[in-house]
Amino acid sequence: MSQPRSRGRAVLRHLAAPALALAVVATLPAATLPAPAPAADPWAALAPVSVSYAKPTGGEVKGNFLSYNDFHGAIDPPGGSGAVVNGTPAGGVEYLATWLKKLRAEAKAEGRVTTTVGAGDLIGATPLVSAAFHDEPTIELMDEIGLEISSVGNHEFDEGVDELIRLNKGGCHPVDGCQDGDGFAGAKFTYLAANTISKKTKLPILPPVDVKFVGGVPVGFVGVTLEGTSGIVNPAGITKVTFTDEVETANKWGGLLKLFGVKAMVLLVHEGGAQSPPPSAPGVSDCANFSGPIVDIVKGLRPEFGLVVSGHTHRFYSCSLPNSSGQPSVVTSAGSNGQLITDVDYSLNRRTGRFTGISARNVIVENGIRNADGTWQQTSPGVYARNPELVDAGAKTLADKYRTAVAPIANKVTGKISADIVRDAQPNGESPLGDVIADAQLAYTKNNGAQIALMNPGGVRASLSYGASAGGEAPGEVTYGEAFSVQPFNNLVVTQAFTGAQLKNVLEQQFVGFNGQTTQRILQVSAGLTYSYDSTAPVGSRVSALALNGTPIDPAASYKVTTNDFLANGGDGFTELKGGTGRTTAPGFDIDALVTYLGAGDPVAPGPANRITRLG
Repeated sequence: MSQPRSRGRAVLRHLAAPALALAVVATLPAATLPAPAPAADPWAALAPVSVSYAKPTGGEVKGNFLSYNDFHGAIDPPGGSGAVVNGTPAGGVEYLATWLKKLRAEAKAEGRVTTTVGAGDLIGATPLVSAAFHDEPTIELMDEIGLEISSVGNHEFDEGVDELIRLNKGGCHPVDGCQDGDGFAGAKFTYLAANTISKKTKLPILPPVDVKFVGGVPVGFVGVTLEGTSGIVNPAGITKVTFTDEVETANKWGGLLKLFGVKAMVLLVHEGGAQSPPPSAPGVSDCANFSGPIVDIVKGLRPEFGLVVSGHTHRFYSCSLPNSSGQPSVVTSAGSNGQLITDVDYSLNRRTGRFTGISARNVIVENGIRNADGTWQQTSPGVYARNPELVDAGAKTLADKYRTAVAPIANKVTGKISADIVRDAQPNGESPLGDVIADAQLAYTKNNGAQIALMNPGGVRASLSYGASAGGEAPGEVTYGEAFSVQPFNNLVVTQAFTGAQLKNVLEQQFVGFNGQTTQRILQVSAGLTYSYDSTAPVGSRVSALALNGTPIDPAASYKVTTNDFLANGGDGFTELKGGTGRTTAPGFDIDALVTYLGAGDPVAPGPANRITRLG
């Protein structure tokens, strides 16, 4: 790595626009757009999606976008059930680099200029190989593989606004310094954060837009995270900013781009949707039974946004959805963990500067070796052989530097499990791994009088695989690196006192409508706590039969409850958890609670996932 370098904040750096315009437009109201016109069914599955617009006279310019989202520092290929995409082993940064180069070469052969873009969550919730160095490895690797522009996502704020600014600009970590001894230069690619607004300056904390010229025609990019970011990251790190509406923000900055002559625009947005069955296994480039927040976002966008690169939901799709004019915009997502790349071909009219056509498909980042019968080689059950011919040497060299540095910690065996312990939620919202984590946090704080532990499901980032062997360990042995992939946030473990009535309110706040909750999230509960719920019952009366070790919870009695500090600070909308008293903090982090539990005795079995009863 080079020494830290200075980084300008010029937003429209390719345009001869006065910088003052940026400050002026930040105070302008969002543009008023015409009501949507009736459109044909936008959810028809298209694989790949292809949209054509009116083609006025004048020459055309051909271009190409390559995009991905929710990389989450997945430097190593994912393992366990996440190792495959629709049956194909995929992922790993040295394979992602190879496929990006392959697709760029194909585009170049067709006379297309490629721009590589992202839609947030490149960092945060990362494995130890990245997290141990405050995600500096991932930033460097994004530069190495040719990323040019990305929006921020909610996980870019996991360590707070100041840390995101450091990763963008460069410089050593204020506490840990430059751990590899050779400085940190920051991101060469451009992070966009149009709707992350400083409370002090009332302006975006990072550039809101960027512009690239393709054959002399400008293409504009606006980058936003989901407006709800403040509710799903630790509140302590984002006290200096607010997050504004995605549509209003995109249209406002899109209006400025249009003012300066940009008529073709791309929205990079960290919010998305999902396909739903049937079919039971939608294709990676399909748009089957599509729904999600991105539908309404696109519905409100200016028609100049011909392409919307989305993320957050970790799903793959390639859709045509109506924008504010009723015309189609192409909407894509490449799943997560660098296992897919969205390959977008487009054309621009030289005279008007507008898109004349856009097509998109998702390409799997294959990393395996195929057998003659079409299956994939495995080194042990469920562990896929990697194809050395698909390795990019430059990306591997950089990744190996950090793999080697972290190996003594990552490969240390910390405990044992008796079978796969998955994070997948059962119909009642409970998961076997969620049970185990809650039990681990309860055991970790028993000496402080804890009786109950609660865990947020979004904090469980990976399953534990019995057969996986990252460092040569035996089946069933769990390394520190594997455990860290499950809980990578370094949250504190806190214990507070709640009355029984307060505890019931905490559980009622799992459901939309109770005290401001906007998303249903079922907390994972420790052994001994049981209850039933009916999500169709009136708000505030959905939880019943609440008991501890078979004894009904007394509304007036006091109970000591352990959570991570993300929840205790009101994260995920659980503001009721801010009402505890006598807060104490255990030594270390939540990962320490898990590894202590996994190494305490006999191999840990999957949790029963039967502590919660769903009635409706």
